Amino acid sequence: MATAAPVRYQPVIGLEVHAQLLTRSKLFCGCAAAFGAPANTHVCPVCLGLPGALPVLNDGAVEMAVLLALAAGCDVQERSFFARKNYFYPDLPKGYQISQFDRPFAVGGRIDFEVDGEPRQVALLRIHMEEDAGKSLHDGFSDSDRYTYLDFNRAGVPLCEIVTEPGLHAPQEAHAFLVRLRSLLTYLGVCDGNMEEGSMRCDANISLRPEGSRTLGTRTELKNLNSFRNVQRALEYEIARQQEALEAGEEVVQETRLYDADAGVTHPMRGKEESHDYRYFPEPDLLPLVIPQARVEAIRAGLPELPAARKRRFREEMGLPEPVADLLTLERPTADYFEAVAKGCGDPRAAANWITGDLTRVLKERKLDLSASPVPAERLAALIRLMADGTVSGKIAKEVFTAMVEEGKEPADIVAERGLAVISDEDELRAVVEKVLAGSPAQVEQYRAGQTKVFGYFVGQVMKTTGGQASPRLANKLLREALDH
Repeated sequence: MATAAPVRYQPVIGLEVHAQLLTRSKLFCGCAAAFGAPANTHVCPVCLGLPGALPVLNDGAVEMAVLLALAAGCDVQERSFFARKNYFYPDLPKGYQISQFDRPFAVGGRIDFEVDGEPRQVALLRIHMEEDAGKSLHDGFSDSDRYTYLDFNRAGVPLCEIVTEPGLHAPQEAHAFLVRLRSLLTYLGVCDGNMEEGSMRCDANISLRPEGSRTLGTRTELKNLNSFRNVQRALEYEIARQQEALEAGEEVVQETRLYDADAGVTHPMRGKEESHDYRYFPEPDLLPLVIPQARVEAIRAGLPELPAARKRRFREEMGLPEPVADLLTLERPTADYFEAVAKGCGDPRAAANWITGDLTRVLKERKLDLSASPVPAERLAALIRLMADGTVSGKIAKEVFTAMVEEGKEPADIVAERGLAVISDEDELRAVVEKVLAGSPAQVEQYRAGQTKVFGYFVGQVMKTTGGQASPRLANKLLREALDH
């Protein structure tokens, strides 16, 4: 009797991403939304939920939220509503969170991304606004074994929650989606995307179903994912755990699980809530949010060139290879820096090579981001121009670049101070060529016997003798004249 083939399972993944909007004040009060202040110093009766305090919606947060929704291709609703999401947790001062439930301000949309060069996309279910909760502090105090401390500075900070359809099917897809979403958020200037500070947070829902089935399996929600890499690792572990359970004939329990990054495993946290568990009801202290179409179009007019469009332009107009264009457009400051260098030197490919090569290496070594680059764009462009006009060779340019990093000087000044300009005087270079040939009789005989590959040896010796300062074009010309005649 034939043995039944083992069941193959397809992962189904949906993500919920909370992006903190870069407003100066909170969503419903005037308290500062800045990160890093002493605990409980950015609080007031409104964000602490004291009796009689009334919320007032931050219009700047609405502006940023609509900008994000338009960039993601969402349909912005003219009327939407806030609701109270009721649950008890120590860091939720009011006992409820003001969010949007059945009538969010934006629905639909999608995010395009790539996995190993292959285009992918995931549809969005919605984007809605809500306020953040406070923060529970479990460690760092002398009595942390007995008490949990609370910091309400973050309570009331404006968030956009981006909810995908369950349309991702591999952990690496989730990782690639998050990278592209963060790029979009930072391009728009609506979120800094800093997961370490909690300004971008992600929860993942994962279930397995037999391949070919359209019915979703029982899902678990993964929390405590503080990096894109950990999102991928947590999903990989959870897929393996659920598959092992299903193959053993066990049921997957619907629950929320925490990811332990050190151990690389997930642990049960609590049973997974459904929407009715939160007892949503309309927020009585806020009017409906009305966003007229005229305002939507005015915000749309302010959209910057988005990463996908910029990447396409870098490929089509500047001739950059796909991987290089992708790397340069991932972060807006990098794309801006590249454009400034390319414009200043007139050679986009050379600009891309220096930025993705030597400059990136220096920034990594010094743990700097591009805003603190020791080489401003105009100086790097000037160095590339010195190479293009033959003032310095490629080897010398590397030396000049190192000096620019260490001394902060203009490349032309470094070349002049150190006497690094290319030797282009024919008589001076002819003497070097004669010396090299006189000291290499065996190689000269090989060349004249037809072994022309040895010509590279002579060029190398000329460069070595001149410390890399010989004009390559002139050195080649003089060597061929001397060898052939």
